[in-house]
Amino acid sequence: MSSEPQRSPIPFEPKNRKKQRRKAANKGSNVGKTGREQAEVARRASPSQRTIPEAVSRRMIRRMVFFCGLPTALGISSFILSYFIVTEQWFPLPNAAVVAVSMGFFGMGVLGLSYSVLSASWDENTPGSWLGWNEFVVNFRRMTQAWRSSR
Repeated sequence: MSSEPQRSPIPFEPKNRKKQRRKAANKGSNVGKTGREQAEVARRASPSQRTIPEAVSRRMIRRMVFFCGLPTALGISSFILSYFIVTEQWFPLPNAAVVAVSMGFFGMGVLGLSYSVLSASWDENTPGSWLGWNEFVVNFRRMTQAWRSSR
């Protein structure tokens, strides 16, 4: 039995990844390898094994526009709106309020960027749901398992 926890592979993960992982485990992993040797191993992988499929990347980009672009645009427009409120003297607006609102929108944009990548379906043939919560749960679990297995 293997001490490594079983995980479902990423749909675009290279098929020979298990063999490479076992081979590295038998050799003592990458602990003794220099950065140059690790780069050489990565260079030998074919370009199709190192890239995200076109359908998946388009899906991620569409989600980035919505989940990151919209909050970022709101953050920028909050500065413009507050400028007009102050210059037209509609009502006094504290600087701290302007900063808090704009930073809130920019923070939502950063979180939206991460969510958009993880909520997209990583399977080329499955479009996923509109909100992507189920895909997010699956992809986040895959990501954390990959981090744990790399330690």
